[in-house]
Amino acid sequence: MNHYPTLTAAIFDVDGVLLASPHERAWREALQGIADPKRFTTAMYQATVAGKPRLAGAVAALEALAVPDAAKLAPAYAVSKQKRLEELIHAGGVKAFPDALRFVQTVRSLGWPMAVASSSKNANQMMQSIQVGAGRTLLDMFSANVCGRELAHGKPNPEIFLLAATALGVEPARCFVAEDAPAGIKAARAGGMAALGVARLEDAAGLRAAEADLVVTSLDDVAMDTLAQGRLCRRTT
Repeated sequence: MNHYPTLTAAIFDVDGVLLASPHERAWREALQGIADPKRFTTAMYQATVAGKPRLAGAVAALEALAVPDAAKLAPAYAVSKQKRLEELIHAGGVKAFPDALRFVQTVRSLGWPMAVASSSKNANQMMQSIQVGAGRTLLDMFSANVCGRELAHGKPNPEIFLLAATALGVEPARCFVAEDAPAGIKAARAGGMAALGVARLEDAAGLRAAEADLVVTSLDDVAMDTLAQGRLCRRTT
């Protein structure tokens, strides 16, 4: 692991880290009439689309699929994806990862400030659909929220995570970012933050290649006693 000052704050991406959302499915199904949806694999989604703003993700997906006039077709594709995503959300297609809920609760018990930072404009709605207690939703667990902001630069630029650190009032070097996409890991590292890669889709190699400081398949694998001391390490027992 790289050397950081003692960590004292956490920043979470939403889709793929906290929630199993239908983003990937929406991107795939919206390809109908543009390209063969079966060609849009999970590996392609993670490597080229995940973590990026909607239009940038649409361009990246079409370019990865070698669709002619990708930049021209991307705006309509992005609109179709959003429409399909909203349909899936309303149909109950959003679930929280149990290990993520446990991890957030434990980090909160440490007294650490936490932020959510996602390029998705649907992140707040999705988190509000997850109940974590009487009258409380997952969104209520965080002291700062920069989801869906209009940004000059998307990931792998660190802008969104630097905004989150500022909102928390914590210097970036004392924050760790939990991310599931290589672009997000690169953004965290570019912002001078520790990067925790969450490999739920057998994509640990890509997160390591992006230079994540620690890669786990479940947030239960993070050593909480060591985290309480300000360091990211894997649980050994």
